[in-house]
Amino acid sequence: MDSFWDIFKPKVIVDFGGLTLALLIILIENGVFFGFFLPGDSLLFTIGLLCYIGVIDVTLTTLMLSVAIAAFMGYYIGYWFGYKTGNSLYKREDTLFFKKKYVHTAEDFYKKYGGFALVMGRFLPIVRTFAPILAGVVRVKPLSFLLFNLLGAILWPVTICGAGYFVGSKFPNAIDYLDFIVIGFILVTTIPIANSLFKKQKLK
Repeated sequence: MDSFWDIFKPKVIVDFGGLTLALLIILIENGVFFGFFLPGDSLLFTIGLLCYIGVIDVTLTTLMLSVAIAAFMGYYIGYWFGYKTGNSLYKREDTLFFKKKYVHTAEDFYKKYGGFALVMGRFLPIVRTFAPILAGVVRVKPLSFLLFNLLGAILWPVTICGAGYFVGSKFPNAIDYLDFIVIGFILVTTIPIANSLFKKQKLK
């Protein structure tokens, strides 16, 4: 490995801990506040691709279901944390693993889209981590949270793992270019967040 951050590359994660470690990271990234820096979409795409070529030895359906369960549980951890923490979350000091600006980004997204932020937020890094926490802070009704959480937890792996599986089936050599594909994924998914933070900074 060239640097410490290499251990968070999706392929390295799978090589080291298999699907089990990947699912644990998905759970943490989907609702534990310090998990915002972990790979999300890029990890799902990678395991979808690796599922097709046989590195991950499960069916695509099993893979999607496993990811959905991990993501669903992760959101409930975030919801519980936000419910217990309440507005004190806004008073928390910034640390290496916590940034208040990320909470505000998720809050803006939530104000704009309401409960559907819990679904659409699955496809946006940072928002994905903090949306369920914010839902707990504002006391979203348990039934509403359940439905939006379930919908997002299903759509996310079906879309992203499915895309990875499809690419693997059409381009067998895609594994050789995985680092470039992952970088592309990161750029595409972080541009909306970066744009939101830039606009907010400009308004100050």
